[in-house]
Amino acid sequence: MMKMIAVIVLLASAGVALRLPANGQKPLLRRYRKGEKLAYHMKAVNEDWHYEIQAEGVVKKDSDGSYLEEYGWSGFISDGQKVTLSPATLNFRQQVTLDPNHKPVFPNLSQVDPRLIGPLTDFMTFYVDLWLATRSGRLAHPGDHFYIKRGTPNSWADGTYVVLAQDSIDFDLTLKAINPSGDTGVILVRHVPPESPQISLPVEWMRAPVSDTANNWLQVEKAKDGKYIASVGKETFDVELKVSLSDGKILSATMENPVTAIDRQCSDAALTSCSDPKPHSIMRHVEIALVP
Repeated sequence: MMKMIAVIVLLASAGVALRLPANGQKPLLRRYRKGEKLAYHMKAVNEDWHYEIQAEGVVKKDSDGSYLEEYGWSGFISDGQKVTLSPATLNFRQQVTLDPNHKPVFPNLSQVDPRLIGPLTDFMTFYVDLWLATRSGRLAHPGDHFYIKRGTPNSWADGTYVVLAQDSIDFDLTLKAINPSGDTGVILVRHVPPESPQISLPVEWMRAPVSDTANNWLQVEKAKDGKYIASVGKETFDVELKVSLSDGKILSATMENPVTAIDRQCSDAALTSCSDPKPHSIMRHVEIALVP
């Protein structure tokens, strides 16, 4: 069973207070050029599913003078086999940004092949993590660190295959390194369970902690036999970003995303008539690299 566990981080629209960098504190701030073209190759392992895909984009300037990057997706390879994507998916354009004056825009996942939910949301996570780190103005020197209490649930449910999906995380950000000779900086963003996660648990059996913290992740999928697979547990993930010092674009990024969960097969949408719980450890590894 394919699990889509991408975490969406839309802090801009959630009212999280961040201060803009002061002069002289912008080592990794993005410096955009309108019309610049970029391409990223993504490789990922999601439990026993391996895939690769390409994102090709261009820098655009919005009507308010801020910048964004607009990407199309192609070259999808799933478990070693080329996949023919629908015209609607190939024509879909995803907008991301590292401009501190432009808010991230969540993609309309109903417009793409369901198998691209993970790639699109993971790609956005890389961008939003760096957007947060550079916009804050708090990461100027190696070792600089700050913590954001977020908690507010994020969702990756598409309403068709994944009917309910939420996680609740805080952010622990650190500037690991600045390498002027290599023209790179490295940022680590740890996504960790809040003290009191805010996910909406629909049934009482989901409240018992699966691991060593309160549950901060849940997912309910429709099964082919008309039943439901309901899962709950603890999620964390670490994102490491290598960034160009000269213009602030992402050179490469990795994500390690473990989930410790239990699964139950339920015969009703209310998740009250379910099988005994089964332990389920999920591990995802995602990486992107800028194509020369």
